[in-house]
Amino acid sequence: MKTAIYPGSFDPITRGHLDILERALPLFDRIIIAVAHNSKKQFLFSASERLELIRAAVSPFTAVSAEISSGLIVDFAKSKNACAMIRGIRNVSDFEYERQMEFVNSRLHPKLVTIYMASSDKWALLNSTLVKEVASYGGDISTFVSPDVEAAIKAKMALNK
Repeated sequence: MKTAIYPGSFDPITRGHLDILERALPLFDRIIIAVAHNSKKQFLFSASERLELIRAAVSPFTAVSAEISSGLIVDFAKSKNACAMIRGIRNVSDFEYERQMEFVNSRLHPKLVTIYMASSDKWALLNSTLVKEVASYGGDISTFVSPDVEAAIKAKMALNK
């Protein structure tokens, strides 16, 4: 069984993330979304809240599951017997960052292949930070996220005011 890991912070999961996932699905028997921590980011949602939102968003896909990952993603990948890691690329700066990560990851887990998937043109400029920024000003984010995610963002932002 070919298993891939799709790691990220997913704060929140967007239609861009889902597009990458849907296009990667035919390549693998199973994809595990790894909800990871990033010390450089300030999160709107806790890891468990992000996990719930992801699970709701991917419920139509029987070959997809989601888990919280702590520690090195290569260790998580080893524990799941994953052969690949999926990384979405929107632009050159994404590629530069991801290439550095691949360099380190390949030294820590030489058998783990990183698969770069270019974002579809429709989502190439979308990121979670932008979604949260638009939402913070009361803008319509329904194009960018699922209805469940939109409701969760609005509720969380109402609590934080």
